[in-house]
Amino acid sequence: MKTKNLRIVVGASLLAFGLVAEAAVIFHNTGTVSGWSSINREHNGSVNEVTNVTYEGPTAIKVTQIYDPSYTGRYHSEVVKNNVYRRGDTGFYGFAFRLQADWQFQPQSYNIAQFIADFSDTGCDDYMPSSMVWLSGNQLFTRVKQGTVCNQKTVTFGNLATVKAGEWHKVVIQAKWASDGTGFYKLWFDGTKVLEQYNLSTTVADDRYFQFRVGLYANGWHDSGYMQGSQGTRSLWFDEIGAGTTFADADPAQW
Repeated sequence: MKTKNLRIVVGASLLAFGLVAEAAVIFHNTGTVSGWSSINREHNGSVNEVTNVTYEGPTAIKVTQIYDPSYTGRYHSEVVKNNVYRRGDTGFYGFAFRLQADWQFQPQSYNIAQFIADFSDTGCDDYMPSSMVWLSGNQLFTRVKQGTVCNQKTVTFGNLATVKAGEWHKVVIQAKWASDGTGFYKLWFDGTKVLEQYNLSTTVADDRYFQFRVGLYANGWHDSGYMQGSQGTRSLWFDEIGAGTTFADADPAQW
């Protein structure tokens, strides 16, 4: 049985949802550095609120990372929201993003969003991401994590969409977070569904909450131990970041 329409944020726009009774907005951010659980700026990275490059409203979040050949740590410039999903939830998660106009596309990973939790108490991992969204070259990739923290399996979905530098793009994910093969995982890019997987384990067998982070994590620099290409300073902008939980399984385009 459906209830009245509920306006809930799923990323780059507000969509009129006709949902079942159990539905809730987790958070909505319109391109500001306020309202986050924390902000992660590693090494020479930065996260700032700007007004000169925006999506719809007056502000956006600009994230930058700078390669340092003498540095061996990681390269996170991210905003962080705690307690966004746990196993058993179903929800939508979305954001708008823009690469700098002269972005140099390389076949090296640049992560732009991730769900992550602290598993340091298990002795098998520390902060471990489940799903991630990243660029390799000009292609969009995502993944899910299955199994247990001590016996993980990663399932990757690649070449989902072509990303253009200097243009705003919109990503929306819908997921049923399950570890027993009953989950689903979908992704829309600029309003077009580019991924739909059912009967899938979408998270590890653990009930702790995961964070949702967006920003630039230049994980390829760390994982490869070097930088491909010659662009050692990279910037992205983010806006209209949001999440909502519901028991509904339907496409935003149908609402």
